[in-house]
Amino acid sequence: MKKNSLKILATIIFIIFIPVFIYADDELLDEDLYLKETIIETTFSNSDKPIINARHAIIFDRNSKKKIYGKNEDEQCKMASTTKIMTAIIVIENSQLDKIVEISSKASSTGGSRLGLSKKDKISVEHLLYGLMMRSGNDAAVALAETTAGNIENFALMMNKKAKELNLNNTNYVTPHGLDNENHFTSAYDLAYLADYALKNEIFSKIVKTKTCTIYINGRPKNISNTNELLGNFEGIYGIKTGFTNGANRCLVTSCKRGNLDFISVVLGCDTKKDRTRDSVKLLNYAFNNFTLINTKDIASVKFNEWKTSHKNSIYINKGKSQNLDLYLDETSFPFTNIAINASEKDKIDVDITFSPYFEAPLTKDTSIGKLVLFINNKEYYSIGILNKNNIIRKKIADYILYIFQNYCNYFSQK
Repeated sequence: MKKNSLKILATIIFIIFIPVFIYADDELLDEDLYLKETIIETTFSNSDKPIINARHAIIFDRNSKKKIYGKNEDEQCKMASTTKIMTAIIVIENSQLDKIVEISSKASSTGGSRLGLSKKDKISVEHLLYGLMMRSGNDAAVALAETTAGNIENFALMMNKKAKELNLNNTNYVTPHGLDNENHFTSAYDLAYLADYALKNEIFSKIVKTKTCTIYINGRPKNISNTNELLGNFEGIYGIKTGFTNGANRCLVTSCKRGNLDFISVVLGCDTKKDRTRDSVKLLNYAFNNFTLINTKDIASVKFNEWKTSHKNSIYINKGKSQNLDLYLDETSFPFTNIAINASEKDKIDVDITFSPYFEAPLTKDTSIGKLVLFINNKEYYSIGILNKNNIIRKKIADYILYIFQNYCNYFSQK
């Protein structure tokens, strides 16, 4: 009898706790000690690429929109609550912040991490967004999807449309919260690119850098804290989103800026919360310790002006009424001005200029006559056009007659 009672008790405990393991998501823990130890043990100067636990990772330079480190960054994988980056930006771009939402039974019964909403609760879209991004409320995610698109399915269509617009080619959304689904996936690169886009939105940026705040549900105050363990504990952090499910494991998207260096790190598929913290710190320390910002526009302009001075008579316009070329760099084609490069590559920046030495008149304004290519460590970084500002018209018969006459006059004037 006693043995049966123990079996019954074990079964009850299993039933009670299994949802936690199946639907677990972000959680707030007493993290002070482990966090300080983790940051201290990974805060060192290291020129070697970091060895990390994460299965997928990237360091993304916000200035150049390029990766400076990657680990399986293009592979599709589960993303857990980092999904809510897209959820938030869809809502912000398509809804009114002061709109009051009445919580549905579907939203209130959503499992995983929760804001703590009940059926028929009333709360603004703005405060739902804080609950979504700070507390990682899956109930808030469903409520926002329903008020923005009518239901989860229509909201997923909006999410995927936005993903297509942003060329997130390894991403597909099924839900607004990110609980495990085989058809719900992204890549570390796509997630970094999306985060960069979202952080340009002032409302989004303000929410994700908030450590604690007070929201109102049914007019009553509720204090919430951010699940991002690095926010406020690591120099320069200003966002962005945590995540955890059994399928995705521990995930963290982090934005960090020091001076003019501005990076996004993404770690997906970490075994433990400590691993995701350690990995994120390692990646950011690697970026800040080893990379420096250069102004590629200044470098290109100096090299171009030197070339223009030495090659001003190297281009011939056949039958042109003048040879008065006024060359300039097509600044609209500059992909970016500032980029982060490894400090060891600072002396390995080269500029190559190619051009056509011969043209037939007429030559219209803004005609391309060549291109400038910037190389870093023998790798092409970008190419921009060299254009001509002036219209060069073709000589007419009268111009030839005048030319002959002027030369005839000059000949006899010298006699």
